[in-house]
Amino acid sequence: SASASIHLVSLIILSRILSLETIKLGFCNDDHNVGCTDIERKALLKLKQGLADPSRRLSSWVGEDCCKWSGVGCNNITGRVNRLDLRNRYSDGLKGYISIEHAFGGEINPSLLVLKDLVYLDLSMNFFEGVFPSFIGSLEKLKYLDLSGLFFVGVIPPNLGNLSRLLYLDLSNFLFPNPIETDLQWLATLSSLKYLNLGGVNLTKTTSYWLQAV
Repeated sequence: SASASIHLVSLIILSRILSLETIKLGFCNDDHNVGCTDIERKALLKLKQGLADPSRRLSSWVGEDCCKWSGVGCNNITGRVNRLDLRNRYSDGLKGYISIEHAFGGEINPSLLVLKDLVYLDLSMNFFEGVFPSFIGSLEKLKYLDLSGLFFVGVIPPNLGNLSRLLYLDLSNFLFPNPIETDLQWLATLSSLKYLNLGGVNLTKTTSYWLQAV
């Protein structure tokens, strides 16, 4: 019986040690210095590679921890990228002014799709051209999307209606002589939306039903 008591005491001590270690591991997982994942770092570098950056605004995008890069925000617990803010802050949207010497150009690479936890995306007031990047409609966790002041042409892709978590959407464009068009059918599925700006967007195809869609 003495041997059984020793074993019991040993098990109790061992269980308490394991409990303490579990608690310690829990605190380690809540470490605010958790770095970004390698796959997301590579996705951001691929985005950078496709951008024209005349004023070297992305000069901080070096090293292993992309959570420390300018314009990049991460979840403190998981290290996953959840925020990307590349707005051209040298421009004034209210006055219709874009500072070209500080604006990004080039391509918005679909590598952004790797950022599965992205909730905030601001690419506004830059010099992106061409058709609207339809892959953005696949970033389904987005709550904030600002693509204002860009130079897209053609039609806003209807798959933006997949972004059902959006609270804020700004697609306003006041500079381009041939404004981007939309049919607004996709708008009705954005049930969480609190803010919408379509200033300068060509809505002539929606005259018969725009009010119902809104």
